[in-house]
Amino acid sequence: MWMKPDAPPVKNKTSSESKMVFGDRYQITNYSGDMMGMPFQGMSTLAYDNAKKEFISTWIDNMGTGMMVLKGTWDEATKTITTSGKCVSPDLNDGTEMDIRETLKIDDKDHQTMSMYAAMPGEKEIKTMEIKLTRIK
Repeated sequence: MWMKPDAPPVKNKTSSESKMVFGDRYQITNYSGDMMGMPFQGMSTLAYDNAKKEFISTWIDNMGTGMMVLKGTWDEATKTITTSGKCVSPDLNDGTEMDIRETLKIDDKDHQTMSMYAAMPGEKEIKTMEIKLTRIK
């Protein structure tokens, strides 16, 4: 995670477990570990809405009380799902929303890279997070 654009990243190690549910229509991933010296738990869902022809991703964790919802598309050429939406800024604690963009790149059958970008109103987008996911066999 990058706490500031010009600062070195803060590194954390977590584990995750993904499973498909409801006839393989939805992927649920549970995350656990330590983040910034505190116990961390998070959960994401990922699905493809056949009617709207778009991916929908949700995120909740034990660091906040809101739910992030992102929507987007698949790029076959880059093997990447790009989603975007809004979430409440965790820094301001006053309900201010910021724009969020997330990319999930399928590097190969055992590796994925998730990158997150954020922009406060009127500000330039910055990279805030990168997660390297590796399948453990």
